[in-house]
Amino acid sequence: MTATQAEAIVIGASAGALEALSILLPALPQDYPLPIMVVVHLSPDRESMLAELLRAKCSLDAREVEDKEPIQGGTIYFAPPDYHLLVEVDKHLSLSIEEPVHHSRPSIDVLFETAADAYGAALIGIVLTGASNDGSQGLKAVVSAGGTALIQRPDLAYIPTMPQAALDACPEAQVMSLEQITAYLQERSTPL
Repeated sequence: MTATQAEAIVIGASAGALEALSILLPALPQDYPLPIMVVVHLSPDRESMLAELLRAKCSLDAREVEDKEPIQGGTIYFAPPDYHLLVEVDKHLSLSIEEPVHHSRPSIDVLFETAADAYGAALIGIVLTGASNDGSQGLKAVVSAGGTALIQRPDLAYIPTMPQAALDACPEAQVMSLEQITAYLQERSTPL
């Protein structure tokens, strides 16, 4: 089976996100070619330290998104608190204060659905630990666009609700431990 060359990665997580991302993202090498867009459910009224915490652990640049920023490879983009993160078809990132989705802004579904429109089969979508069903419809959109769906094993997640909801919506997704997801992403650092 010939796989489409991946061009971008989207990750969604909620409760337990810092621990999960602290395993996945620091394992990626400095010359990792793909951009990584991340939505973590955050308190809307507090500044997020997520990008700073992970920047200190990662070889890649990690930062909060600025509206209309062009997407660059080898960069980890975090949605700021209280903004939806969208991927435009021209490969720019935009921020929105539209209504919350699944009681969340930023919403994982919004990121995944817009990224699926922009990247199609060249997208890898990953749903990690969390306590809602946000991300399940977005991951379904990734699969419908021909992209790759990865889900953290619910039995190994800090909170299994979100990965289980994603698995229920996308039974064809690959279910992996964090270490297996890390290995999968590392393999994508070289052309297929």
